[in-house]
Amino acid sequence: MQYRPGDPVDWPAVRAALAGLDLDDSPAGRQRAAADYHWYSPVLAERLAGRAPDLVVRPRTQAEVLEVAAACARHRVPLTVRGGGTGNYGQCVPLCGGITLDITALRRVLRIEPGWASVEAGVLLHDLNLAARASGQQLCMWPSTERIATLGGFIAGGHSGIGSIRHGILADPGNVRRLRVATLEDPPRVLDLAGADIQKVHHAYGSNGIVLEVDVALTGFVEWQHTIALFDHYDGVLRFGLAAAADPAIDLFQLSAVERRIMPYYAGLRGRLEDRDAMFAQVSPATLPAYAALVQAHGGRLVVQGTEAELLAAGLPSATECAYNHTTLEALKSDRGVTYLQVAYPGPLDADLVARQMQRFGDEVLFHHEFSRAGGERVAFALPLVQYFDEAQLRQLIADFEADGCRIFDPHTWVLEDGGMKQVDTVQLAFKKQADPQGLMNPGKVRAWDEQVLGIAGGQLP
Repeated sequence: MQYRPGDPVDWPAVRAALAGLDLDDSPAGRQRAAADYHWYSPVLAERLAGRAPDLVVRPRTQAEVLEVAAACARHRVPLTVRGGGTGNYGQCVPLCGGITLDITALRRVLRIEPGWASVEAGVLLHDLNLAARASGQQLCMWPSTERIATLGGFIAGGHSGIGSIRHGILADPGNVRRLRVATLEDPPRVLDLAGADIQKVHHAYGSNGIVLEVDVALTGFVEWQHTIALFDHYDGVLRFGLAAAADPAIDLFQLSAVERRIMPYYAGLRGRLEDRDAMFAQVSPATLPAYAALVQAHGGRLVVQGTEAELLAAGLPSATECAYNHTTLEALKSDRGVTYLQVAYPGPLDADLVARQMQRFGDEVLFHHEFSRAGGERVAFALPLVQYFDEAQLRQLIADFEADGCRIFDPHTWVLEDGGMKQVDTVQLAFKKQADPQGLMNPGKVRAWDEQVLGIAGGQLP
């Protein structure tokens, strides 16, 4: 029998089933457990306000996770899993109350071998990187929130990040090698997923299984040089980026174009750089001379270079802090009237199209672009800052970008399919029916379940 929003829960029985575990029903604890970065979106901030779990459980072992899973299945309790809470779409916000399972205590690094690491899902990406570096390795990619994000959360809600220009996106073969997942049944099953089966759980918002362990790919450690190159025009930055990304003589870990109107939002750069458009990059020391020569050949100037530690010691932000949604965060620190969109451009990126968009949108939209790889192909996408007025404005901007042939990954919805896929992932839905037969995991986030299983409109708040 499937769970429906508003079904009653026998909380005394649930508490009895979870006796001995770390439980928290304090108002502060419940609110902390419902907090993630969905406040980047004024639409989500308004519509998800006040949502919180009834109870927070902090398991200390995988065995305790299984106890929680069994109790939720037995007593029909909605369950939301959270890690570091760095997601942007309200993945950690329970729409129907219930239990939030905080997995951040499951942070053991189980094994590091050449080319891969086996870890518990609650490990911080930064801590895993430190452990990998002790073996002469590093992660292939990480989000700009590396210091506070968990690997399990990155798998459940992430797509790509710093390093994707070199290693592709998370979904590309080999980047994630195994997931160990607990089902929401009584008793729960523990499943090991490998190969294509990983996609049954990857980027599913924690809606179809509790990730316990991850085998993730590692690569050889490089002391990347963080650089800033300045250009007279933004289309020059983009044309340089296309050339640098295609140059086999240059080893890149990050390539992030930022137009000059965004530069004042970076606190560490205010007053320190000229009024120019910029390329932030991470380049291997061995290929830095080739990179610098290409900058000069495209009319730019390399004005900052150094290791991450050297830049931070000089009071400058690292290249990581000027990329992806960290730029959105930097803007929001001083301007809460800003929000953002996520725009994938048809390949290869057309710098003239971007120039036309900049002319059309004016000061309403400020651009920065990420160069990346996906499916073996070079790609580029933008996370433009938007001077926000209302939701109708966002929908019009989305329509305008789509009319230009761009694809929008909408960051202003909590519904999985509405954000990026725009269609039902039949593989994930089939796996949810097996792993979460009552529909207890993160209810309200999967439109296909609500429509095809429950017969109600998906994504509706109860």
